[in-house]
Amino acid sequence: MEGALQRQLGRSLRAHRKAKGLSQEGFAEAAGVHRTFMGALERGERNVTLQTVERLADRLGVDPLDLLAGSTA
Repeated sequence: MEGALQRQLGRSLRAHRKAKGLSQEGFAEAAGVHRTFMGALERGERNVTLQTVERLADRLGVDPLDLLAGSTA
């Protein structure tokens, strides 16, 4: 299904961010992206590079594959 991985990444980002008690705006700032870009990522509306996935995962302290696979453990 087209866009399924984008939506999964968005759900994972939101779940991990909330689990860490971070606001969307605060996390976007820490990750070096604009708040509106982060919102679009979390809604599965934007494509990202693998480098961006790695950077976001690093800021959340998780493995990049967890963001793509949907693991919030």
